[in-house]
Amino acid sequence: RDASSRWAEFGRDASSRRACRSGAAMALRALTGRDLDLDLEQLLDAAAVLGPAFLRDPGSSPALPWDRFGAWVHCVCVVGFDLELGQAVEIIYPPHAKLSDKEKTSICYLSFPDSNSGCLGDTQFCFRIRQSASKKNPLDCLYDRDAPVYLKTDSAHYYGYVYFRQVRDKSLKRGYFQKSLVLISKLPYVNFFHFLLKLIAPEYFDKNEPYLEAVCHDIDHWPAPIPGRILTLPTTGVIIKVRIPTGQDKPGATQIIQSADEVESQVSFALPTVHEVDLFRCFCPIFFHIQMLWELVLLGEPLVVMAPSPAESSETVLALVCCVSPLKYCSDFRPYFTIHDSEFKEYTTRTQAPPSVILGVTNPFFAKTLQHWPHIIRIGDMKPAGDIPKQVKVKKLKNLKTLDSKPGVYTSYKTYLGKDEEIIKQVQKGIQQKRPSEAQCVILRRYFLELTQSFIIPLERYVASLMPLQKSISPWKSPPQLKPFSEDEFMKTLEKAGPQLTSRLKGDWIGLYRQFLKSPNFDGWFRSRWKEMTQKLEALHLEALCEADLLIWIQKHTEVEVVDLVLKLKEKLFQAKQQCLPVKQDTLQKLQMHIEAIILSLPEDLQSILLKNGTT
Repeated sequence: RDASSRWAEFGRDASSRRACRSGAAMALRALTGRDLDLDLEQLLDAAAVLGPAFLRDPGSSPALPWDRFGAWVHCVCVVGFDLELGQAVEIIYPPHAKLSDKEKTSICYLSFPDSNSGCLGDTQFCFRIRQSASKKNPLDCLYDRDAPVYLKTDSAHYYGYVYFRQVRDKSLKRGYFQKSLVLISKLPYVNFFHFLLKLIAPEYFDKNEPYLEAVCHDIDHWPAPIPGRILTLPTTGVIIKVRIPTGQDKPGATQIIQSADEVESQVSFALPTVHEVDLFRCFCPIFFHIQMLWELVLLGEPLVVMAPSPAESSETVLALVCCVSPLKYCSDFRPYFTIHDSEFKEYTTRTQAPPSVILGVTNPFFAKTLQHWPHIIRIGDMKPAGDIPKQVKVKKLKNLKTLDSKPGVYTSYKTYLGKDEEIIKQVQKGIQQKRPSEAQCVILRRYFLELTQSFIIPLERYVASLMPLQKSISPWKSPPQLKPFSEDEFMKTLEKAGPQLTSRLKGDWIGLYRQFLKSPNFDGWFRSRWKEMTQKLEALHLEALCEADLLIWIQKHTEVEVVDLVLKLKEKLFQAKQQCLPVKQDTLQKLQMHIEAIILSLPEDLQSILLKNGTT
């Protein structure tokens, strides 16, 4: 319901609003396990997930089923093979979950490996598709408020997490049992959802639909995916413990989840990460070129990964996207892409330059279709982590004839930075000494993190200088504007405060920056920073207004000017709530009191008009 109907229900006087906020806050505290600094409108939006009964009694069950489920998973699909129809969605659970025909078709084709992959047994992989229409869960605002930029809910895409089984079965006409269990979600928690599927999929294939219903009902009783808190997630007799990172976490920090003191009767698993993939396993076949791959991903270059199976293609694509973290990769990426994909023509046309996208493919047909793409990674079968990879040279694109071509990186790209021999030696030494894969992953993750931070810190420093001084913010004027970004001015700062302060790498850093400023990754990063700074200015302006003596001001101005001030203050208050500005609740309450005091100073006829004109 909209704000006006809420006020009508909960009362317009201050005591009713306080009681309403208290009830909503209690409800959300019970759901999330912590206090949240949200205004009443935000609390009501999020508490709406729980229903009116939960507002009255935080210990009761949610009135509407499937809302907690929807905070984690949009739906669960079972995809089977029909001799007449081919791949078909057999089950969508819960039954009311909405998927367009286009989304269902994409899920059907992407839930099975290409026939040439020969995936016998059980295979897990991931895909990503465009949403036909954005579907927002009221709890998304709570999640996105604290999540790191690279883990926020994806409002334009769905992730599909697949557990595919193919085994011989003579009782079936085709001679094989082929079925996939697929979790569709807006959350990029690849490690968590793969682990969950590993627990539930084998059981589902044995026990069928009643077991799937039981799992979904378990998920519907999970706490919301709120960052920063250790979440206990019971699933059919097993407990999974996870912690979702927050935007305030130190980048690269290792998460430690401690078990509770009491002895647990159920089997418990603590996952060290919800989203990270095994970088070492993914990059091992091509790790001599990881620095070049980092540049290609940073610049949003068109990149295709050709692999023998969807498991290897999806893992490698996700590893590439991760390598620029904590910078968000802002272009499109498809961990597993087929010729049946709705974007197939858009992404394979030769009439225009290849788009800024990373594709993971397994069909040999793509070796010919994507031959015009500038950068192609050919992955062979991933070997155990202990095997020492041979150095694979960068090959010319014309040498890539088929998907059976030798593994390697096919490109004519020349790196801007000199090669970092140190990381190569460090990883090679680890392989020779049989260092655990987890330790190798930590080394690679730290390497990429330091490289990305060395690159982005000068940009952060320069963009911060575009912020006006706080003393220039006056309650009697509009907030000052941010200074415009100047490429030339930024380049001048690099001489004394460039990446050379934190990175040992030599090379054409200036050229790399110039190319980056043209990329979708810069555009996405700068838009995000610009929005943050604009909101910060608005928040500082609100604080200045709260500290000003507005009652003295109105004595020196006409009624028309005072009414204009009231309307502007109301608009600011509305925007602060709607845009979740970084202001304390006390500041908003103080501004509300200012508005009420000013209205009370006006004649009664104006008071009644202003009270009707929106909430006060």
